[in-house]
Amino acid sequence: MSDLAQIGVTGLAVMGRNLARNLARNGYTVAVHNRSHERTRRLVDEFGHEGTFVPSESMADFVASLARPRAVIIMVKAGGPTDAVIDELVPLMEEGDIIIDAGNAHFADTRRREQSLREHGLHFVGTGVSGGEEGALLGPSIMPGGSPESYQKLGPIFEKISAKVDGTPCCIHIGPDGAGHFVKMVHNGIEYADMQLIAEAYDLLRAGLGATPAEIADIFRTWNTGDLESFLIEITADVLSQIDGDTGQAFVDIVLDQAEQKGTGRWTVQSALDLGVPITGIAEATFARSLSGHADQRSAARDAFGTDVSALTIADRDQFIEDVRAALYASKIVAYAQGFDHIQAGSEEFGWNIDRGAVSTIWRGGCIIRARFLNRIREAYDENQDLKSLMVAPYFADAVNAGVPAWRRVVAAAAAAGIPTPAFSSSLSYFDGLRASRLPASLIQGLRDNFGAHTYKRTDREGTFHVEWAGDKKEHSA
Repeated sequence: MSDLAQIGVTGLAVMGRNLARNLARNGYTVAVHNRSHERTRRLVDEFGHEGTFVPSESMADFVASLARPRAVIIMVKAGGPTDAVIDELVPLMEEGDIIIDAGNAHFADTRRREQSLREHGLHFVGTGVSGGEEGALLGPSIMPGGSPESYQKLGPIFEKISAKVDGTPCCIHIGPDGAGHFVKMVHNGIEYADMQLIAEAYDLLRAGLGATPAEIADIFRTWNTGDLESFLIEITADVLSQIDGDTGQAFVDIVLDQAEQKGTGRWTVQSALDLGVPITGIAEATFARSLSGHADQRSAARDAFGTDVSALTIADRDQFIEDVRAALYASKIVAYAQGFDHIQAGSEEFGWNIDRGAVSTIWRGGCIIRARFLNRIREAYDENQDLKSLMVAPYFADAVNAGVPAWRRVVAAAAAAGIPTPAFSSSLSYFDGLRASRLPASLIQGLRDNFGAHTYKRTDREGTFHVEWAGDKKEHSA
């Protein structure tokens, strides 16, 4: 029937409302529903002129207003609220229908839900959506998982409403079951690292130059014309330029220095630990947010140790700015390399066959971490799908090598002055660890064998060995 909707959205807070509007603006008839019908009515009253909406008060009427195979996008809080909506939808739907969770769900929950709904003959599609409320309305980066069959219906819709870069939609089928939400989780982890690195660069520039936030904003605007060009660098300049209307002070100086988080950074770090992937930059960025929020501990430490920071001795202002830029770029490469390593590890563990080059392509527009150098990442994986690390691709290896002297100067100066740079410092340590000819892990293996008989391997012959540490200290094969 022509009056049936092609797709539905339930949950009409800001993201859900904007996604529904995006669909309607692109010519789709959109069924809309919210637990509070007032929000549904307000959407139609305010934005009904943008396209065709089919509002419903009850979930049953909402489902009945959809053409088959029905496709319903859920836009509610992760966890229990999402499960509650799914439980309400399932009895109303029929074999072959599709339920899409476009919120920030944990990929393990998505895998559980996909398996459960498959038993009911339904497709469940965990879909990462990045770009915030503006992206949801104007074109986000979309990362759907789920079955290939579900993408046959959803792919043309999602590709049409997504951001476009050089005419290419920022949407691909990531892979089965939880692959979409996994990639979105790692995206958010990289976003954590990116923001922490930017914050550390700002802190160093302010301490080193004694510059005002507005002056530092101009530096970031200059950086945004080069290799660092990105959405986050662009909006950093905006935030640093902002003046508080009440006090006349720089906006950044009246904001409480306690960064909040919604959990995706923690999920990323927990998953990486489970998979054995060292995402040190992302982890330090996540821990830095946690540290910032421990106000009582920070107060006690200030009382105990003071807050003195030594002056940074800057002989050449322009050189210092360039050093911070180079350190930021090198550290950023580490963060993305670690994130793509994480995606590969997840893909191998769960059998998803994720195309890392394609992921970098859809992150070029719409999403929060969109940046010029994602084109370089795509090129690197196009040239070699089996890259052991993004850092060893020729372009990135050259960029890191060029930045190493500045990177070391910046981290050393920050440490000497007492300025915390956890993401810069851990990224440099990761680089040095990755390229080391020999690591002290050999001593760790010796200690493990000594106290726990955990065995070790030798450099000169095959096999596994153990020393009788409590006895004659002789080695034998384990």
